[in-house]
Amino acid sequence: MVSAHADAQQDHRETPPPPLMMMMMMEMQYNNNNNGYGLNEYMIQEDDWDRDLLLDPAWEKQQRKTFTAWCNSHLRKAGTQIENIEEDLRNGLKLMLLLEVISGERLPRPDRGKMRFHKIANVNKALDYITSKGVKLVSIGAEEIVDGNVKMTLGMIWTIILRFAIQDISVEETSAKEGLLLWCQRKTAPYRNVNVQNFHCSWKDGLAFCALIHRHRPDLIDYAKLNKDDHLGNLSLALEIAEKHLDIPKMLDPEDIINTPKPDERATMTYVSCFYHAFAGAEQAETAANRICKVLGVNQENEKLMEEYERLASELLEWIRRTTPWLEKRTPENTVEAMRHKLEDFRDYRRIHKPPKVQEKCQLEISFNTLQTKLHISHRPAFMPSEGKMVSKGYEEWLLTEIRRLERVEHLAEKFQQKAATHESWAQGKDQLLTLKDYESASLTELRVLLRKHEAFESDLAAHQDRVEQLAAIAQELNELDYHAAAVINERCQSICDHWDQLGTLTQKRREALERTEKLLETIDQLFLEFAKRSAPFNNWMEGAMEDLQDMFMVHSVDEVQSLISAHDQFKATLAEADSERQAILSIYNEVQKIAQSYGISSKLTNIYCDITPAIINQKWEKVKKSVPQRDGGLHEELSRQHANERLRRQFAAQANAIGPWIQTRMEEIARCSVDLAGTLEDQMNHLKQYEHNIINYKPNIDRLEGDHQLIQESLIFDNKHTNYTMEHMRVGWESLLTTVARTINEMETQILTRDAKGISQQQLNDFRSSFTHFDRKKKGGMETDDFRACLISMGYDLGEAEFARIMSLVDPDGAGVVTFQSFVDFMTRETGDTETSEQVIASFRILAADKPYILVDELRRELPPEQAEYCISRMPPYQGPDGVPGALDYTAFSTVLYGESDL
Repeated sequence: MVSAHADAQQDHRETPPPPLMMMMMMEMQYNNNNNGYGLNEYMIQEDDWDRDLLLDPAWEKQQRKTFTAWCNSHLRKAGTQIENIEEDLRNGLKLMLLLEVISGERLPRPDRGKMRFHKIANVNKALDYITSKGVKLVSIGAEEIVDGNVKMTLGMIWTIILRFAIQDISVEETSAKEGLLLWCQRKTAPYRNVNVQNFHCSWKDGLAFCALIHRHRPDLIDYAKLNKDDHLGNLSLALEIAEKHLDIPKMLDPEDIINTPKPDERATMTYVSCFYHAFAGAEQAETAANRICKVLGVNQENEKLMEEYERLASELLEWIRRTTPWLEKRTPENTVEAMRHKLEDFRDYRRIHKPPKVQEKCQLEISFNTLQTKLHISHRPAFMPSEGKMVSKGYEEWLLTEIRRLERVEHLAEKFQQKAATHESWAQGKDQLLTLKDYESASLTELRVLLRKHEAFESDLAAHQDRVEQLAAIAQELNELDYHAAAVINERCQSICDHWDQLGTLTQKRREALERTEKLLETIDQLFLEFAKRSAPFNNWMEGAMEDLQDMFMVHSVDEVQSLISAHDQFKATLAEADSERQAILSIYNEVQKIAQSYGISSKLTNIYCDITPAIINQKWEKVKKSVPQRDGGLHEELSRQHANERLRRQFAAQANAIGPWIQTRMEEIARCSVDLAGTLEDQMNHLKQYEHNIINYKPNIDRLEGDHQLIQESLIFDNKHTNYTMEHMRVGWESLLTTVARTINEMETQILTRDAKGISQQQLNDFRSSFTHFDRKKKGGMETDDFRACLISMGYDLGEAEFARIMSLVDPDGAGVVTFQSFVDFMTRETGDTETSEQVIASFRILAADKPYILVDELRRELPPEQAEYCISRMPPYQGPDGVPGALDYTAFSTVLYGESDL
């Protein structure tokens, strides 16, 4: 660090920068926290200058003369002066004396030695004092001043002039430079041939200086006799009169000003500021005019804000009125595809149409808060807008629920139709068979065969009982799910049940008939009977297996499909046992064939007990075996689809689990920033705007998450065990983050408005915030009644019940039991600050009216800017007093109306 500083010193000695460039570097570092001269504005003004002139030695000459004269104007009060600005300040003694004279404060005792280190110590004491006044000195060290570096010395003096001579000049809350320029423009406005636009070329002809003198001391100059073409004469006259009669030393050289293409702005500003301070005691009328202009400007701005709020609110309410019926329409469609179209329309609404309206609503709230704050701090009546309406929510959840219901309904309906068709196919013609009278003409053997055959049918009938019950259960569930074709399903189910009951009745009747003839039956072919009894359940098992193998499945996770695969694997494990049963059944039929061959019975024997043949069993068995791999393929295909869905879940969850905490962290950072006492409100505002910038730049992550969410919904994925965040959580969190940072910025702007309007310092506001934060024990943004009482007691208030009740009525007019920060600041500023009232405005008008109880149009137009004058003339009622004159206006009634204290 020492080496770098030494190198920097060497660079300054070898190639020193121009003095104005160095001054601008210092100005960029100068930071005024008390409404002083804003150097950013200064730099913006200089950006349009001819850069080649920055090296003009004439400017350095003007600065030497002006700054030397300015220093002497103060040093003479201590009985001393300087001749050479860079030489006479080198030992630091006169520099310290100059600071003591202009500040009225004592600096540390100087070192009286003559060594170099004594001089450096004294200059450092002066620089430390300048720094303690909020001025940042960059690249200016005591060594350069002690070495007589003229550029560094001029830069340092200009910084002192800014801080102690120009900083406090402010007109209508402008910066120091703008305030000084506005003061000059107002004072010289009535004078011909004077047009003050800057602090360089506007002063070259001398008329502006003469006009300033004549405006305040018309006895010193006869402005009407001046010649606008006599630049040298005008400048010389003004500088001489100022020195002789106004005690303003001659800081400028007329010849240098005339011969310089563009006079030095700092020199001119320094000299003009002396006129401002010389005439400051005669500014009572102008101060009154400024106060009135400020009050009128507030009213005009508030009226514009009210009109803009009503317009924006009307547009937003009209959009809500058009959109609400569509969102509240919950008419379900009959198909999944139709409901998906509705969901896509809703996605377009959420992505495209709603976000701008959310921003408009947030902006509307911000405008309302800003307007109410401005009305409150200016003691105007509160603004009461018309009430809005809230947009219904839950439409997306209803759409997704309806799609799930329709999927389930369609699956059950198709399953019902399939099972019903199978059952109806089996039951078709059974009632005709049961009503045959074949037993009446049958032989005893045939009757016994018929009896056994009927027993086999009853076995089959019992096996179909579960199927009928399943059909009834499916129909019942479709009714409960509000299936649109439930009537058709119910009719078909009822038909099946009625037919089933009829079959049961017919079966019972036929059994009774066969049993009546059972004594006629003596023999039966046991093998065929056994075949029938075993083949029928086996055939039923194969049909059931085929139904299961061909049954559709609907799953939503890898675990569910793996469960189906496991069940299918268990089924496949039973195939060997089933094949053994098939072989056993076929062996019965083979035994019949052997007996027939052995005893010469016809080989074309027909099993009279059942219609099932070995060919049918083998055919169905082959179908079962063929369906097994097909089922395998379908399940594994579904497994792949569910794995893909799982990847989508994990992809969404990974982003959501990152975005959710990110949003929460930003919310916490914004909350901390809003209560951080370190730095100024402007610093916190900058931090908040940086947060806002980062949040806006984060928007692509939300968009990617929306894309993943859309893929999930298109894949009909309804749950995600990998994250607790849903897309709606993300949307609400994101919208809340945008709204929170915007509202927090608005609250910070409100605090700045309050601070500036109330005239409280940054330290006072920090103290208020520190007290509020300490007693906001629940950290919810508001002190409860007991906490507020404790806060007041800690600040020295002697509170009785009546006094505390009065204070609570001020800070909590709605009786909510909570004191907000804004209410607390308003109360404290009323207790500690000086605010403008209607009485102050009336007193200001009385000054302009020369103590008359009324004011005339000409007086308003003479003392106020045109816009404010016409505003008063158009709204001020005629004066009704007995001492009035024609055209007299009542400023007392007008001022009362401004603060909402009259119904005029």
